[in-house]
Amino acid sequence: MESASAPVPFPMLYAWVEYSYRPCTIPYRFPSDPPQRPTSTELLWIQLFRKSITSFRNQAELDDSVSDAPAKAAKFAERFGQMLDDIQANPESHGGPPDCILLCRLRELCLRELGFRDIYKKIKDEENAKAIVLFQDVVRLADNIMDDCERLEHLVKGIFAGNVFDLGATQLAELYASDGMTFLGSFKKLLPRPWVIDDFDKLKSKWLRKAWRKAVIFVDNAGVDVVLGILPFARELLRRGTQVILAANELPSINDITYPELLDIVTKVKDNTEGKESILGVDAQHLLVVNSGNDLPVIDLSSISPELAFAAADADLVILEGMGRAIETNLYAQFKCDSLKVGMVKHPEVAQFLGGRLYDCVLKFTEGPV
Repeated sequence: MESASAPVPFPMLYAWVEYSYRPCTIPYRFPSDPPQRPTSTELLWIQLFRKSITSFRNQAELDDSVSDAPAKAAKFAERFGQMLDDIQANPESHGGPPDCILLCRLRELCLRELGFRDIYKKIKDEENAKAIVLFQDVVRLADNIMDDCERLEHLVKGIFAGNVFDLGATQLAELYASDGMTFLGSFKKLLPRPWVIDDFDKLKSKWLRKAWRKAVIFVDNAGVDVVLGILPFARELLRRGTQVILAANELPSINDITYPELLDIVTKVKDNTEGKESILGVDAQHLLVVNSGNDLPVIDLSSISPELAFAAADADLVILEGMGRAIETNLYAQFKCDSLKVGMVKHPEVAQFLGGRLYDCVLKFTEGPV
């Protein structure tokens, strides 16, 4: 499904007179704050995005699909840095006041205006290929856990371990460039429970009581994140009789998986025996990949593709995965159905806001209105 129409609101967002959906989790400013002066929170996030410029510039320089990439990468760094200077001097410049959505959009605009469409494409392709080779072993490891609750916890930890692969976080981008990252290594290094937000027991209780009819999963990064973290969890839902919709970005942003890339991955992990699609023995005929209409590492659910809105209209479980979609945006979003927000905290500023630790985990499960 490819989007060619104007965006629409996500149909499972809860709407009532006393609740207004706001995608950004962190309150960057309040009505009493002077409009012409940045708040301390805005300054903190401007600095966070400023720190990311070097890693983005370095990656853009390597993009051989763009002529004269090093010079254009330098221009990107100059332009985006100047934008941040402007916003710091006047928060209402460049469409402000700033939040993580606006700052991400301005960074992408700077890249795209200079011809950089997908500066992490080569890395994503390499990591997808590596992860697919490991997929069967990772799934078999989960299948060998006989207890349903233990297997659920293992699969959830797999999502966290995969979500470490995030090149939008400066520290992780530097780690990847120097030493690389491994899925099993990340799994073993996960911070122990209780996590900063830990609703695993609530999720476990509902898991034992109910198999959902239809789940929508907003996926995050390429490589181990989607292949070894999300797909084994999605396969478990399929095994339980749940129809699963995987919603992926329409356009590239950092190392987030895109709709065409995810289609290719799902095709590669599927078996086709006697005309019946399966994933390592689990019926996969009810697994659907949909274009979310999004083009950022964060997401505003008031603006998604009509195709996703149609497919998700009767969902009874919504899963948002990753720091951008589930923590920096939508942590407090309310839905008409059950929802699960799951991701790793990879910015010190987010850890500070939540009262947790860097690389802490968030698992927020909320049952929908009865």
